Amino acid sequence: MQRLAIACLAGAAVAVATFSLSMADGHSPIEQRQAAMKTVGKSTKTLGDMVKGASPFDAAAASAALVDMQTAVATYGELFPEGSETGFETAAKDTIWSDRAGFDAVLATFKSEIDGAIAAAPADQAALAAEVGDIGKPCGTCHQTYRVKK
Repeated sequence: MQRLAIACLAGAAVAVATFSLSMADGHSPIEQRQAAMKTVGKSTKTLGDMVKGASPFDAAAASAALVDMQTAVATYGELFPEGSETGFETAAKDTIWSDRAGFDAVLATFKSEIDGAIAAAPADQAALAAEVGDIGKPCGTCHQTYRVKK
């Protein structure tokens, strides 16, 4: 029993130390959400270029961009804990915390649209355009409502 208690305490100490180091090494929630949005932005550019015809349609590249986007936002809502309203030049509006239910609903719709686009597996430019349009709606709503204009 005593060994179990020591093992638990040691495990807790390692977890706290790891968390502290990750925060010190630039992995704050703000930095993590900024990195996630950079990934979403890169994916959006890839998809947008295909939709506009600036680059040729490539089903594999479109799928990869959608999966990258999906991965980037999988835990995005968790990256807005209380106390992360300021710092690191965040563009997050206070409304994320004052209207958390609304923010979470828009984020859920965004995730659902990405999941739907992946499931649809667009096979041509027109199909991709329809999916990107659906993804863009909650994305735009979130930026309008929950992001400081640059």
